[in-house]
Amino acid sequence: MSHPASDSPRFDPAFQDHLETLFRWRRDIRHFRTDPLPAGLLEDLVRQAALAPSVGNAQPWRFVSVADPARRAAITANFERETTAARATYDETRAAAYDRLKLEGLREAPVHLAVFCDDATDAGHGLGRRTMPETLRYSVVGAIQQFWLAARARDVAVGWVSILDPEAAHRDLEAPASWTLIAYLCVGWPAPETDSETPELVRAGWQGPVEDARRLFIW
Repeated sequence: MSHPASDSPRFDPAFQDHLETLFRWRRDIRHFRTDPLPAGLLEDLVRQAALAPSVGNAQPWRFVSVADPARRAAITANFERETTAARATYDETRAAAYDRLKLEGLREAPVHLAVFCDDATDAGHGLGRRTMPETLRYSVVGAIQQFWLAARARDVAVGWVSILDPEAAHRDLEAPASWTLIAYLCVGWPAPETDSETPELVRAGWQGPVEDARRLFIW
């Protein structure tokens, strides 16, 4: 099938196969090496993340590198409180399985990245979000996914720590009042012995593989 002439690139089948491989290897990683990322790499990944689409071109994402040891310790303590509370919601069998999981890489990952949505941004002049204001935060999630793929393409691993009290994290990070915490990410080189195409929760036996993850509904 021919295409009209344009300046847009043409992605050949080999690139398409590599892209699917990238999608398959974009895993939530919990095991990290402790050695730092090269200078400038984190900034370059954030630059690529900022190519993500956003409602009204508002670009509401705010990436914060958390380097202060006291703030990192506060986030780790937050996680420990919340994971203890989460464990208490399971029966004995499931709680034992929960104990075997590694759910964060906060102590090993060289980079902690808090990603916020600036709910008060004037950029975009409110375009596209009068009836669905949540699209501002969805835009941030899109940027996070783009960051994740860009990182994986550079052999950098990412783990999303969602077992946190977001209000306590907001206070501990002293973020502006108009910012909402969307994600707290651990970023670094993956520990090679645990890096796998298979999701860690499947490998740990928490849940079997989804038999068919495709969901296409036609109404």
